[in-house]
Amino acid sequence: MVLFEKKNKKEQRSSKCCCCNCDTNIMNTESPKAKRIDVKILGGGCGKCNQLEAATKAALEQLGMDTTVEHITDYLQIAAYGVMITPALLIDDKVVSYGKVLKTDDVIKIIKQCLK
Repeated sequence: MVLFEKKNKKEQRSSKCCCCNCDTNIMNTESPKAKRIDVKILGGGCGKCNQLEAATKAALEQLGMDTTVEHITDYLQIAAYGVMITPALLIDDKVVSYGKVLKTDDVIKIIKQCLK
C-alpha cells in the first residue's frame, strides 16, 4: 500500500467537481476579476482620446474588472512607446490599438484576447 504516491502533472491540475463529480481544470478557473492588467490611454487630451478612455472604462466595468486607466498626455512619453498617431490603447505596456477610437465592444474583445 502506497500512501504518498507522486501524481503526474496532468493529475495534479485536474480534480473532481464538488457538485457533479465531473473533471474540472483548476489551472484555468481564473475569472477576469482575478487577472490584473495595466491599461493606458495615450493622447493629448482631445475629444477622441477622452472617448477612447470612456469606452475602455465601460469595457472594464462590463467585464467586472477593477482596473484603473492611466491617461498619458506627455508627448515625450507617448513617443517613447513608439506611438505617432493618437489616441492609442496600451495593455500591459503593449500597443494594441492606435489612431482610432474603439467602441466598447471592440475594447472588450481586445482585453479578452490579452487575458488568454
